[in-house]
Amino acid sequence: MNISYNWLKNYLNIDKTPAELSLILTDIGLEVEAVEKVESIPGGLEGLVVGEVLSAEQHPNADKLRVTKVNVGTETPLDIVCGAPNCRAGLKVIVATVGTFCHPTSGEPFKITKSKIRGEVSEGMLCGEDEIGLGTSHAGIVELPADAQVGTLVKDFYEIKDDFRFEIGLTPNRADAASHLGVARDLAAYFRSTYTLPSVEAFLEDSAADTTVVVESEDAPRYSGINISGVTVEESPEWLKEKMNTIGIRSINNIVDITNFILHDLGQPLHAFDAAKIAGNKVVVRKANEGELFKTLDGVERKLSAEDLVIADAEKPMCIAGVFGGEHSGVTESTTDVFLESAYFNPVSVRKTSKRHALKTDSSFRFERGTDPNITVFALKRAALLIQELAGGKISSTITDIYPNPVAPFQFEVNYRNVQRLIGKDIPAEEIKAIILALGISITAENDDVIQVEVPAYKVDVTREVDVIEEVLRIYGYNNIELKSQILASLNTQDKPDKETVLNQVADLLIGNGYREILSNSLTKSAYADDEATAVKLFNPLSSDLDTMRQNMLYSALVAIEYNQKRKQSDLKIFEYGKTYHLKEEGYDEKQRLALAIAGKKEAEQWNTSSKNVNFYNLKSAVDTIVRRLKIEGLQVLETTNTNLAYGLDYMKGQKVLVSLGAVHADALKKADVDGQVYFADFDWDLVMKAIRKNVIKYKEVSKFPAVRRDLALLVDEAITFDKLKTVALKTDRKLLKEVNIFDVYKGDKLPEGKKSYALSFTIQDEEKTLNDKQIDSIIQKLIINFEKETNAVVR
Repeated sequence: MNISYNWLKNYLNIDKTPAELSLILTDIGLEVEAVEKVESIPGGLEGLVVGEVLSAEQHPNADKLRVTKVNVGTETPLDIVCGAPNCRAGLKVIVATVGTFCHPTSGEPFKITKSKIRGEVSEGMLCGEDEIGLGTSHAGIVELPADAQVGTLVKDFYEIKDDFRFEIGLTPNRADAASHLGVARDLAAYFRSTYTLPSVEAFLEDSAADTTVVVESEDAPRYSGINISGVTVEESPEWLKEKMNTIGIRSINNIVDITNFILHDLGQPLHAFDAAKIAGNKVVVRKANEGELFKTLDGVERKLSAEDLVIADAEKPMCIAGVFGGEHSGVTESTTDVFLESAYFNPVSVRKTSKRHALKTDSSFRFERGTDPNITVFALKRAALLIQELAGGKISSTITDIYPNPVAPFQFEVNYRNVQRLIGKDIPAEEIKAIILALGISITAENDDVIQVEVPAYKVDVTREVDVIEEVLRIYGYNNIELKSQILASLNTQDKPDKETVLNQVADLLIGNGYREILSNSLTKSAYADDEATAVKLFNPLSSDLDTMRQNMLYSALVAIEYNQKRKQSDLKIFEYGKTYHLKEEGYDEKQRLALAIAGKKEAEQWNTSSKNVNFYNLKSAVDTIVRRLKIEGLQVLETTNTNLAYGLDYMKGQKVLVSLGAVHADALKKADVDGQVYFADFDWDLVMKAIRKNVIKYKEVSKFPAVRRDLALLVDEAITFDKLKTVALKTDRKLLKEVNIFDVYKGDKLPEGKKSYALSFTIQDEEKTLNDKQIDSIIQKLIINFEKETNAVVR
């Protein structure tokens, strides 16, 4: 959304610079994404001054040139060669001095330099309209009035006012700020000042040309209209074109520009119909007939749905309500009489119609978020007065205003203590009250810490106490909420693990290991579902690619990988927290998941190293790191049963899968159009939180005594897993044996049939003393005996 700095000044007395105001707007929740200077004339006539031609003599070497002396207010006149036919002594002119950049009406800017023209020195240029962007005339130099003051800057002489455009990233809940009036209201609350609405006192009704209006649908809770006769459709005046240009709107004609002006000024969309084209002089607000054909302004014939709201005449639709006008009912150069519409439409109805026909307009943007139902008549009067002024029209009817059930303001209680508690600062009750009142929210009753508030209907998203608290915080200022002075330790001292804390700790762990977090849409295509029978389908999907709630996290990761691969970013380590959804016999099943995926090269290509592709063990290392960090114990490791994985492991907690990890099946890769191998891990995060809820946090001193490592090579049956050997080892010595790891696996011709070799490392440490060789050898011997006994292992 674009907002003009000068336009805001029509509502408020602003003494802040555009840069300062942009920071204030961002602080109060209207994030300014960019501030751009907008010049009404390219270059803003910078560097140009008013001069007077003192003399104009024939150039000795050119018949069509004159050598002039020009007074520009400096000690000595300038020598300037000029070829304009109207150049003469005594003329007040526009002078571009040496160093000035001129911005012509067409073509590239050019710089004025001191030069010789046919042997005569020229220290500037006497300017024509087209040479400085003032117009298109090339007949000669600009002749200024005789009373123009020599030395005056031309931009001051023409009273050129630069403007600044704020690009505001408006959030969906701030429909009340989708206009200059809405932004001005917020700024007035921030400055604790008032804003001034334009006057409509000059509005006078007539009854000569009333158009009959009939509203047949509840999707138009309020519909207002008026007739204006005798208009002349022509080019808009400069001030209106400049306002439109500042906010990036193309000027069309005075009538259309006025409706656009009101939309961006007050936030109320209007629509102007050519009254002569309204069959039967009757406007009917109704639902379309199923399959009814209608050609919109863009020349496209559209098949309407019975759910679409249309503005029709006695015979046919003229406009898709709140979305787009019709080709045959709009204002043209031949229009003389106008019927002007100002309405409040059901946001849900407009949103569905806009999506159904893939039409996004400035009007639908506002209607589908919620406009102010109580401003329609004011906007109508404001527009009618402008049409009278700029198009010579006459108001020729009374205002039709069909509003059978007025929209009531929102009423509820607000507790000062709740405001202070949620914001996290002891803001005085009087300050809270002052902000609420400054926001245009009325206080109808007050009792100790509790107030009864009445929120105007235009604040469509402020319907609860917590919404008012958010409003107070916006205006009070997020930056005014101080951080606590002490630095909190990262040690977890809570009796029970906090879900958000654990989630953030694991995210930090993964980011520290080179992973990047992604956030995917939980809506996906039905082709990505694991089980069609339990898939949660949408009744009114946005598209066929977004018609099902996801049943797994795999395809979210694959879609992200495919997107990056097509943009030459193939080396990826990503993770995502998200939810999966399944139908159950009674209701729905929603589960929290953590997904990891890796693809491409293990590390960036370097001149002195060869880059290798990631593999299963790179992913397993990350999974094991998370398991160790969360101190999840008692896991059983089995071959995966996940059908989306070609091979891999399942870490079991009891009878449930805590995490599945492995290589993604080729069928899934093909379905998502992903090249190369991808390794994927999927945590059941609800089960993870359940597994760690009884974890007891113990802190102990770092051991002063050294750890010792010993290695063993074992020949075992192919069916024996490392997990089995690790279990045997840890059962052998629970006190001194700290870690068991595998660092080599060998299968080959030199081994007996059905056998494999595991190379294991054992870390042994006593927390109270230094171990001697006898103690270490004793532990190793016990390990060998138990390996032989329980797994038939043979030490190599």
